Amino acid sequence: MFNHQKEILFTVILVITMTGIIILTKRALRRFSFIRSIEINRRKIILNLSYLFIYGIAISILAVIWGVDYRQFIVFISSVLAVLGIGFFAQWSLLSSLTASVILFFSHPVRIGDKIRVLDKDFDWTGELVDITGFYLFIRTDDGKNITLPNSLVIQKGIEIVERKKDKE
Repeated sequence: MFNHQKEILFTVILVITMTGIIILTKRALRRFSFIRSIEINRRKIILNLSYLFIYGIAISILAVIWGVDYRQFIVFISSVLAVLGIGFFAQWSLLSSLTASVILFFSHPVRIGDKIRVLDKDFDWTGELVDITGFYLFIRTDDGKNITLPNSLVIQKGIEIVERKKDKE
């Protein structure tokens, strides 16, 4: 009756496993961001990047389950990676800013609302941290100027926390 019972079974198992991994990832990121008092927008960025990674792996496994020839699959994946590599090399700052955003999310104690100083010998970038997105860090200086810095530059230069948000309250 069915010629593809085995493939359908493995696909169902993959979907259930992927759903479980997504739920566990979401819970872990929610706990981590609660413990570190990380804002919801920063959490959404990391969550979307993890979804992209999980879905990419699931699609690759799904292609193998449904019998895509390994040689053709490897050629396809290497072609996609080559195009992405060229695209990211042409826009290196995008990839480095996304990576820096992940680093800021997981390992830096800076929070939105903190007064910070970006350590640079040529410029004095000091002000309140307004937002951190996937690519940029937004600072409002004491004299009302808005400064937008790429996350990669912030990681390269370093950040000094001048005044904590909790101290203001």
